[in-house]
Amino acid sequence: MRISRLSPVVFPFGLLLAFLLVRVQSAPASAAAAESIDFPRARVLFEKKQRGEQLTAEEQAFVARAMAAQKAAKEKKGGKADISKIASTTPVSDPKIVAALVPLDELTGTYKGESGGLYGDGRNTPPSGHLAAYLDESKMIQPLDAGGRPAKDGKIVLLSIGMSNTTMEYSQFKKTADADPEKSPHVVIVDGAKGARTGIAWSLDGVDFLPAGEEQRLIYGLAKVGMNVRKGFGDTWSGAEAKLQASGVTAQQVQALWIKQAEAKPGALGEFPAHAKVLEASLVNILNIARHHYPNLRVAYLSSRIFGGWATTPLNPEPYAYEEAFSLRWVIQKQIKGEPRLNFDPARGEVKSPIVVWGPYLWANGTTPRRSDGFRWERDDFVTNDRTHPDATARQKVADLLLGFLKTDAGAKRWFVKGEAAAAR
Repeated sequence: MRISRLSPVVFPFGLLLAFLLVRVQSAPASAAAAESIDFPRARVLFEKKQRGEQLTAEEQAFVARAMAAQKAAKEKKGGKADISKIASTTPVSDPKIVAALVPLDELTGTYKGESGGLYGDGRNTPPSGHLAAYLDESKMIQPLDAGGRPAKDGKIVLLSIGMSNTTMEYSQFKKTADADPEKSPHVVIVDGAKGARTGIAWSLDGVDFLPAGEEQRLIYGLAKVGMNVRKGFGDTWSGAEAKLQASGVTAQQVQALWIKQAEAKPGALGEFPAHAKVLEASLVNILNIARHHYPNLRVAYLSSRIFGGWATTPLNPEPYAYEEAFSLRWVIQKQIKGEPRLNFDPARGEVKSPIVVWGPYLWANGTTPRRSDGFRWERDDFVTNDRTHPDATARQKVADLLLGFLKTDAGAKRWFVKGEAAAAR
C-alpha cells in the first residue's frame, strides 16, 4: 500500500509579523496599551490573513498595533509575543442561534428542512430492516487470531478513528473501560485517532482506494480551510497501524470502529448543508478505506461532536458542531437506501463498508439538561485556550457515555460484555 506524504506550503509566521509591523508606525508598547487592545479581534484578523484573505489597511494597522502592544507586554515579562497564541475569552457563536438548538434526538419539528431523530423522521432507533442487519453483523464478531481466524483465545479490536477531540476522549474511555470488570477479556481497545487529522485528512491519506477525482476535491477542501497541501499527511492510517502493533494486535482482528470525525473551520466550507455535506463525503471515504485495511470489520459506530457554544475560535463552534450530526445521519440513510459505496452485504455485491449505526449521541445544549437522561455540559468541561477541546471532566463524560452504550446496546453488548456472547448462543 502506498501512503502519500505531507507536502505542506507553510506560511512563516515571522514574515507575516514583519510584513504587518512595517505597514504602520510604531504602536504604543506599554502594558496599559496592551490592555486597551481588542485581542480577540486581532486574533480573528490574524487567522483571516493566514487563510490568504486580504486585510484592509485599517485591519493591517490594527493587527500591527496589537502585536506591538503584546510584544511590549511580553518583553516586559520576558519572552516573545505571538498573536496566533493569544487566547480569546469571547465565544464566537451567536448566543441567539445557540439558544434555539435542540438535541437531534429530541427534535420534534425540523431544522433547516431536516426532520428530527437520529435516524430521521423522529426515529432514534434504526428502521427494522437495518436493525436486523446490524444485529446479524454483530453476531459475527468473535475472537480472532492474528491471521483473522476464529480462536478461543483470540481478540476483538475496537478501534477509534478521528481527530484531536476523539483521541482525547477515547484515551480516557480506554482507561475507564479497561478497568471495568464487565468488559470482555477478548476486547482490545485501541486509540487510532490523531490530533489535527480531520475527515478530509484521513480521506486524503487513503486516496488510492477512492474514486477518481476525489484527490483534487479533498485538496481543494483543505485549501478552503487554510491548509495548502499537495499530497496526504501520511500519518493517519499508518499511525493507526502502529497503534495496533503496539497493542499486540493486527488489522485482521479489527472488527468494530468508533468514528467521531469533523472538519476544521467548517464555516469556511459553506453554511448548512454545504459544510455538513463535506463531512458526509469524508465519512463515506473513511468507511471505504477502513474496509480495505480491516478485512474483518463488521460495524462502525458514529458519534458527532460535543457542544461548541462556548468555543472562542472558528475551529468548530456552533451551529456547525450541532449540524455535523446530520452528516452522520445522511451516511446511515444512504446505506439503508443501498448506496453501492456503503454496501456491507456480500449477497448484494462487493463489500465496501461495515454496517453503520449511531453510537452515543454526545451533544447537549450547554447547561440545559437533556430530557432523556439529564446529560449536560458545563463551560469548565472545556479547555480554557479555545473552549472547544474537552478538558478532563468532558473526556470522562464522553468515556462514560460510550462505555454505557457498549454495555447496553443490543448488538454491541453481545461482544463487548463478558459472557454475553455465550449467553446469546
